[in-house]
Amino acid sequence: MTNIVVLIKQVPDTWSERKLTDGDFTLDREAADAVLDEINERAVEEALKIKEADGGEVTVMTAGPERATEAIRKALSMGADKAIHIKDDQMHGSDAVQTAYVLARALGTVEGVELVIAGNEATDGRVGAIPAMIAEYLELPHLTHLRKLTVEGETLKGERETDDGIFHIEADLPAIVSVNEKINEPRFPSFKGIMAAKKKEVQVVTLAEIDVEAGDVGLENAGSQVTASAPKPPKTAGERVSDEGDGGTKVAEYLVSQKII
Repeated sequence: MTNIVVLIKQVPDTWSERKLTDGDFTLDREAADAVLDEINERAVEEALKIKEADGGEVTVMTAGPERATEAIRKALSMGADKAIHIKDDQMHGSDAVQTAYVLARALGTVEGVELVIAGNEATDGRVGAIPAMIAEYLELPHLTHLRKLTVEGETLKGERETDDGIFHIEADLPAIVSVNEKINEPRFPSFKGIMAAKKKEVQVVTLAEIDVEAGDVGLENAGSQVTASAPKPPKTAGERVSDEGDGGTKVAEYLVSQKII
């Protein structure tokens, strides 16, 4: 039996208009439709597959505002057993290091956790390093950016695909892993799962309850700061090349003029 925690995040829908908040330049989460990040659906799916094969329990964990409950319910409707929601306004504007610290502190309060699964990167921040940061805080082995994961007793084995080839890596439990979009195809919640999710336990915790002080998090204490932003300029019409036998030359001349080649 493997007790698993899956880290999930509610993010702005990729197809919605996304913008930053005036003043502090943090993400305006009310300006766009919010969804459970797709890579997190795959992380939940992988946890459920391990549970179905070996038994155990799947807990989902997120840090976010009240609205993040929607993402939690989606994960529970897929089949996760319960959830932990870190909800505290003091987290507003926290950077990746602060977020990883909070999640590590929260994970430290969960008894019997053997495996933590996360997505390789969220579609809003795209930092791609939080699972490794958490592993450093908790002094756990970490297997990141996996396209395949297997659990054999107390050993994890995974495949990581890179530009240099495929790496076969392994570690002993307890450990933390992150998965990429090739790991699986997530299931759709059934009507029964959606109804059952309404009755599942969602534990709401504050920073104080996991021994995190206000000075450890938040925009004012972040290690990085955005001082200005500007909207992406609108697309302009491209340049058309008429091919009269010299189209290749004209394209090459254009690319040279743009210093592309």
